[in-house]
Formats: sequence, C-alpha cells, structure tokens
Amino acid sequence: MKKRNNLFIALEGIDGSGKSTQTKLLMEQLAGQGHKVYSTFEPTDNTIGKLIRDILKGNAKADHRVIAGLFVADRLDHLLNETYGIVKKLEEGYTVICDRYCFSSYAYQGAHMNMDWVIQANAMSAGILRPDVNIFIDVSPEISMQRLHSNRDNIELFETLENLQLVRAKYMEAFEKLSAVENIFIVDGNRRPDLIAGDIWNKVASMLKS
Repeated sequence: MKKRNNLFIALEGIDGSGKSTQTKLLMEQLAGQGHKVYSTFEPTDNTIGKLIRDILKGNAKADHRVIAGLFVADRLDHLLNETYGIVKKLEEGYTVICDRYCFSSYAYQGAHMNMDWVIQANAMSAGILRPDVNIFIDVSPEISMQRLHSNRDNIELFETLENLQLVRAKYMEAFEKLSAVENIFIVDGNRRPDLIAGDIWNKVASMLKS
C-alpha cells in the first residue's frame, strides 16, 4: 500500500447497502480529524448511462455485443473522472472517497457479462490509480430490497430480488479473484449505521497510521 497522509477509498455495495450514508459519516469523521476530504461518485447521468439503463429495464433492445461496447464507453467516461477528479484531488492533498471505482454494476447486473470480462475492462483504471482500499458494505439482498422499497417511490425494473442476489454473488466472485492484489475490506452491512461506520472508521484510521 502506498503510504501517505491522504487516502483513496472506494466504497462499494449493492443498491440499498447504505453507501451514501456511510460516505457522509466517513467524510465527517475524517474532516473532524483535520483532513481535507473530497467525495466523487459515478459520472453524471450521461447519454451512455441512460441508454444502458434503458436496455437493462427492457425499454431498449441490444445484444451482448452492443452491451459490451457501451460498457467500454462508460468505463472511458469513468477514466476521465478518475484522471481529472480523483488524481487531481489526491495531488492537492485531499483524502478521496469514491463510489464504485472498480466494478460498474451496469453490465453484470443485467447478467450480460461475466466477471472476468468486467475485471479485464476495469484493468484500464489500475494504470491510472489503484484505491488504497475497497470497502464493500455487504448486505443481504432481502435487506437491500427492504431498504430500496422504504426509500424509493419507484424501483427500477432490474432491481428484483433475483438480480440483487446475482449482483452480490458477482461482487463476492470479483473480490475473491482480486483479493491477492487489492486491499479489500468487507463490512457487515446488516446492522445499525453507527456500528457499520465504526468498523469502517477503524479500518481507515489504521491505514492513516501506517
């Protein structure tokens, strides 16, 4: 791990795992310790992202070749964000918290791609910057669906329990494959937000001391 006072932290998790809440809590904790903090999420909802979601919802038709091309285009958009957002802020001395750095959920959430392909496509990012830690907030698909239904008026069509189970399995598959080369920390997300935040903070605080 690269030793520095500022860190690049990637927060991941299936929809409904509480990433936004935990990002906010972690930013507050870091700021309270005197760190400059910057948070960046996925690029704006651009034309490519909208088209991918329309395909996953069944509102637009495309085969696996079209999905693959769109996924690569989406990754290139992410790379611009990583180059001019994440890297720039790290160079300015910020601790950066990012959502879904390694695994965009678009392709495999629709079960169109296997994780080997997704990992290979995301290898472009590693040439620019590898996160100091990937923190995955692990939550059961059933709990995730409960949170989604309680917090959203409309659930997107691909957010079914079956697909959420698939998404979780795909994350676990990816983390298992990358565990030898990535610093991956899996947090039990089936608890109160303050308890989850405590585990995350302990991990981050230990990294800042190293």
